[in-house]
Amino acid sequence: MHKKIVLVFSFVTLGLIAQNNTSYWQQKVDYTMSVDMNVENFQYDGSQELIYTNNSPDTLNRVFYHLYFNAFQPGSEMDVRSRNIPDPDPRVQDRISKLTPSEIGYIKVSSLEQNGSAVKYNVEGTVLEVTLGKAIVPGEKVTFSMKFQGQVPKQIRRSGRNNKEGVALSMTQWYPKIAEYDFEGWHADPYIAREFHGVWGDFDVTIHIDKTYVLGGSGYLQNPDEIGHGYETPGTKVKAKGKKLSWHFKAPNVHDFTWAADPEYVHDKVQVPNGPVLHFLYKNKKEILDNWKDLQPKSVELMQYFSDKIGKYPYDQYSIIQGGDGGMEYAMCTLITGERKFGSLVGVTAHEMAHAWFQHILATNEAKHEWMDEGFTSYISTLAMNEVMKQNNPNSLKGMYQGYMQLANSGIEQPQTTQADRYGHNSAYGASAYAKGAVFLSQLGYIIGEDNLAKTIKRYYNEWKFKHPTPNDIKRIAEKISGIQLDWYLTDWTQTTNIIDYGVKEVVENNNETTITLERVGQMPMPVDLYVEYNDGTIESFYMPIRMMRGEKENPIPAMQRTVLSDWPWTHPTYDIKISKPKADIKSIKIDITRTLADANPNNNSFSQ
Repeated sequence: MHKKIVLVFSFVTLGLIAQNNTSYWQQKVDYTMSVDMNVENFQYDGSQELIYTNNSPDTLNRVFYHLYFNAFQPGSEMDVRSRNIPDPDPRVQDRISKLTPSEIGYIKVSSLEQNGSAVKYNVEGTVLEVTLGKAIVPGEKVTFSMKFQGQVPKQIRRSGRNNKEGVALSMTQWYPKIAEYDFEGWHADPYIAREFHGVWGDFDVTIHIDKTYVLGGSGYLQNPDEIGHGYETPGTKVKAKGKKLSWHFKAPNVHDFTWAADPEYVHDKVQVPNGPVLHFLYKNKKEILDNWKDLQPKSVELMQYFSDKIGKYPYDQYSIIQGGDGGMEYAMCTLITGERKFGSLVGVTAHEMAHAWFQHILATNEAKHEWMDEGFTSYISTLAMNEVMKQNNPNSLKGMYQGYMQLANSGIEQPQTTQADRYGHNSAYGASAYAKGAVFLSQLGYIIGEDNLAKTIKRYYNEWKFKHPTPNDIKRIAEKISGIQLDWYLTDWTQTTNIIDYGVKEVVENNNETTITLERVGQMPMPVDLYVEYNDGTIESFYMPIRMMRGEKENPIPAMQRTVLSDWPWTHPTYDIKISKPKADIKSIKIDITRTLADANPNNNSFSQ
């Protein structure tokens, strides 16, 4: 295991050197934490030593920490927002406002030192504002030492105790976490509803807890033969001493650390061929045991699918753990509710596991670009489910397109550049992040070709893993792969609510020739694939790139005759196509028979007689 960890470190170091050659930089953190959990009152005492490396060109006079558990208190920003949004998350609603002092969550910092000297700090909701005694200059490393106390909230959203399925501890976002500082500055966003952004680093975490509890989560367990519970070397006799066990984990190069614990966990391990060990932790309830056993070979297939389609998973373990309030991705693990039908259990595992690539290895800022994680994850996990579950659906992304169409015609859509907490409706956020984000990738395949899309995803992963990519980064990769210019696509799709609406306006015959007039009704330009079917059963296609593309894709249906026409300038509302056949020979005319163009009004897309 130690050799494998070294390989991860070496891999990351090489990546950072490559980044520095292009003036890319990012901060580095190393956490050493110890926490002592009281399972009677769900309170814990913690210590943290954090080595912070300032790789930026800037001098830092302040730093910020996230104190996520403070959101679970009456009157918090999460509470007030949930009680004022028109469609609150049903898991939250007004539940935070009703928490008693013994049910709330909190993280209280009792001391904080910078290189051994006390510093001033102030708590503002879920953010700790720290005024440094001495500025951190570029290239400098400093050590922050902290003592803190916490109380695990009643399970409401993501984190908590005693969830609806009886899992004792879902310990997510449980420690003081230093905020990300990058080329845009500090990202000390309050915890209101959405997800998070973090600094990559190495975590060394020891958890002291009642010896009857079984743990799983981020990182590699360092003392399995002391712990037992299915982690020990086969044949080892484990003798737990005292009332508590000390679980020691190390997680290299992650931007989060999560764990879950329950005295009734069953723990299974499965080795993925040429891949990581999968750990499964779930409640010992007879009504779910068969589903969780059957989930294991499917999870192996999913891990292999994602590693093939995106890139090799770089860690040596991944844990699938029953807990939380639905499904949520974390570093090297996921927490999912487990009392589901089998298809749902595989589906939530597929989605959360795909996040391991798009959120915990690529790691876009989800406060600003949530669609790059949720959407890309939805795209690839939908395709994975179609294959792994043998659904044999020729249009498996149809549901994503339907979700986007409903949003586009809802009247409540906001641009995808909207800050994640600032959507007026939760439903608009969800459809924009998941459905519209998935359609972005699928439709990119319509523009540049499916083969080029597959190459784009792999190159995007290889070039941007461990680097927090932005929307422009995926666009530039797609341009380099395809030779097609895509600034117009990224701009219209993500920065506006312009819709795509192309239609067959008119079909006119003159001197045994037929003129088909297409029109652009919506404001968003797109290339058009038109398919003409004749009465003799033959079909031919006509392809109209838009001029701004400065290129064209390969024929999406090589077996079909295709005519590449002159570019369609986006300023021109109509486009004429002349066919050297009478109108009577034409059976039907259709725009995009592949159904990958997200046309918001498909009713005008065809003509038939």
